[in-house]
Amino acid sequence: MKKLIVNGVDGNFGAWVAENILEHVNKEQLIFTSPTEKGIEKWQSEGIDCRIANYNHPEKLVDAFKGGDALLLISAPFVGRKRRAAHKNAIDAAKKAGVTKIVYTSLVNAQDEENPSIEKIDHAYTENYLVNSGLNFVFLRNSQYAEAMITSYFATRDTANLLTSCQGDGHMSYISRIDCAKAAMYALMRDDLYYATLNINGPESMTLADFVETGNAVTGLSVKINNVTEEETYAAFDAIGVPRNIDGEFKEDSTAPYSSDGMVTFARAIRLEKMATHTKVFEWLTGDKPLTVRYMFEHAGDFQVGRRNSTDA
Repeated sequence: MKKLIVNGVDGNFGAWVAENILEHVNKEQLIFTSPTEKGIEKWQSEGIDCRIANYNHPEKLVDAFKGGDALLLISAPFVGRKRRAAHKNAIDAAKKAGVTKIVYTSLVNAQDEENPSIEKIDHAYTENYLVNSGLNFVFLRNSQYAEAMITSYFATRDTANLLTSCQGDGHMSYISRIDCAKAAMYALMRDDLYYATLNINGPESMTLADFVETGNAVTGLSVKINNVTEEETYAAFDAIGVPRNIDGEFKEDSTAPYSSDGMVTFARAIRLEKMATHTKVFEWLTGDKPLTVRYMFEHAGDFQVGRRNSTDA
């Protein structure tokens, strides 16, 4: 009986996988991890094998992963050296523990050297490290979470209904975080899927103008896009307290819980059509159609970005 490890069950992504994988897999086949005791309390009470796995403490990770055969590695929040180190620690520990397959949540076009997004640097690093690890792998190259842009859309209530952006008319196949989690769950469960790179995209290739038009049609709001330069975009993020990089101070419950370096260079990549990948792989993998942006706006309360859990200790 193969055992599947779901990491980060305390987070938005991992919690969805944990809730739904139990419909497909017996609990005896599962190991759930979280960096804190609180994050696994619910699942312990339901008889799931639960363990503490903090990527910043590699010396304890091997025991956390022992007995597992396939592992879901959800990309750590924030950008830069901390994330790369966390991913390396998890991969090294998984290998030592006897895990044979890792499913990793990556980013569309992660290996394109001309992709200017600093977000993709960490993903390219992790993919390359996994390729050379000797482990089986599945890379899920996810499009941008629609939740991030829906949250930004509604945050324009504080900025006179203006959504400041420097991504121009570039295209993105926005996808829900739920659908990305669903794809990860199916990839983790499949014994016959390995050494694979899959693009996980939403059902429509959209510009930001298309996205906002859909939101306005559903909500009745009159949000407009304020197309500006990258420096003006940085200034807009500065004004609401968003740090430039991971060394800055992140505000509690921010509507933009990221670094502005990450967001601005991501927008540049979209503007240059470096994020325009559009496929139907999600439907092939899961048997379901991905949720539309319109549906997510119609149920906007369920599709907010929420908090990003980051463990620095």
